[in-house]
Amino acid sequence: MKIIVDVKASAKENKVLEVGNNNFKISVKEPAKEGKANEAVIKLLAKHFDIPKSRISIVLGPKNRKKVIEIN
Repeated sequence: MKIIVDVKASAKENKVLEVGNNNFKISVKEPAKEGKANEAVIKLLAKHFDIPKSRISIVLGPKNRKKVIEIN
């Protein structure tokens, strides 16, 4: 399954908001430096879907705010 994610880094709190079919807005506390925000997004999605982090990968947009994420 592929989902489209709009990420807000350096937010006040971590949260996942589903805005449509396979579209999510995610806020993470970590800054968008050295991949910290991407790691936080993967960790938050793993918790949201109750799956291991190893099943989640960013396939498009690792350095962009909008990302395509694949969940196996």
